[in-house]
Amino acid sequence: MDSLQGKVALVTGGARRVGAAITRRLHAAGANVLIHYRDSEADAAKLEGELNAVRARSAVKVKAELLAPIAPKALVSGALESFGRLDILVNNASTFFPVEVGAMESSHWEELIGSNLRAPLFISQQAAPELAKNEGSIVNIVDIHAERPLKGYALYSVAKAGLAALTRSLAIELAPRVRVNGVAPGAIAWPEDGQFPEAERQRIIATTPLGRPGSPEDIARAVAFFASAPYVTGQILAVDGGRSVFI
Repeated sequence: MDSLQGKVALVTGGARRVGAAITRRLHAAGANVLIHYRDSEADAAKLEGELNAVRARSAVKVKAELLAPIAPKALVSGALESFGRLDILVNNASTFFPVEVGAMESSHWEELIGSNLRAPLFISQQAAPELAKNEGSIVNIVDIHAERPLKGYALYSVAKAGLAALTRSLAIELAPRVRVNGVAPGAIAWPEDGQFPEAERQRIIATTPLGRPGSPEDIARAVAFFASAPYVTGQILAVDGGRSVFI
């Protein structure tokens, strides 16, 4: 569990849900962690305290609006000021909501493309020189709907498709010093705002070969694998119970 001993990881959206599971997993593997959050200050503070109780001065929370131009520099600087280095960047933060064709507005584009594609691009660009110093890695949280669009979620699907392309492009652009991979979740953590009613959830589970939803820890394990796999780059791993081969 100490495969990342001495490493430093920045996890965007790292205070809650899947992001928190990733943060805990990387920390358990020995990494010091910078926990990014936007609105979830209480969750970030709780997680920071939890991890520092396990290993003193090993976790720091940092607030940032990822769509702000200053965010990439602020996050990378935060890692350097707190821990003196940066080895792992996990672009996890995401916005997810439906917009029907005919109702799309520029604000929807800005929010969905901004959080799911623009922010990962510019944070990765800012982090790349520091990651290169340490032969580090980037792990992007993509989505199985990057390749198989979800009806009603065209803009979100387009944004994640862009992130998949960015993952493969950066793997080429940043080689050989920085590895870049992606994890594509399926049904892992249902939205908290009721976007998927119970009947739709059951339909999704029925079209998942393993017959059940996954857990945030399933994604965290995949992220930890990529973070410690020295000869893997340019890959996107579906962690979806097999659903992407069925739909």
